[in-house]
Amino acid sequence: MNPELNNAPENMLELGLGALAHANWHANYYSFENDKWAQLSVLQAAHAAEILIKARIAQEHPLLIFEQLPRSTQVKSDTLSFEHLVEKAKTIQYSDLPERLWATTGIKINNLESFKSFGNLRNCIQHFADPRGKDCALESANFIYKVIDPLINQCWGLFAVNYNEDTTPYEYLIASLIRRNIEFLVPKEALGSELNYIEFDWGESTQYKNKMVQRFFDSGYDIAGL
Repeated sequence: MNPELNNAPENMLELGLGALAHANWHANYYSFENDKWAQLSVLQAAHAAEILIKARIAQEHPLLIFEQLPRSTQVKSDTLSFEHLVEKAKTIQYSDLPERLWATTGIKINNLESFKSFGNLRNCIQHFADPRGKDCALESANFIYKVIDPLINQCWGLFAVNYNEDTTPYEYLIASLIRRNIEFLVPKEALGSELNYIEFDWGESTQYKNKMVQRFFDSGYDIAGL
């Protein structure tokens, strides 16, 4: 393999996590100055998922993220360079990523139907700026925590709530997820003093509350009385 590609998986993972932080910001907060804020959350969340899946595939071999590679007759040098890939190669499309991920790593995407339907929503917004009447922020938050959260946890032991652009990374993010009854994985030893300021508005779903209280407890936080 060309040495230029050695760091590709790590670089892709870092970029994908940056996109995830941006998606969390758009999906769980509001902007009074940008009326497309929620729609942008869909683009960011889909982009994050695409890069992160490709990052995991690339850990097996960077060339596996490509659907079509340059032929030797198209390349004048002895090796396939980064520039050749940028100019002539074609990467796998969003819709085909789950199958390539499974084929190369054995990992299956959680909530495959959510992955597919969210891709359709992304296309509606990206190509037509039409959200089709969807609550985009809610759709993005559900996608992040149904699809991306379990994926990065299985692949790298990471948690989606750890990637957020707020200066207080957990207080408002976790309150937003709980208020909307969105299940999420709880990291150990991460919340710190912010746990005391999170508003635990569970709503009327006892099943959701019981499941999340148990997840917090399993990660070292006793919030049963909240």
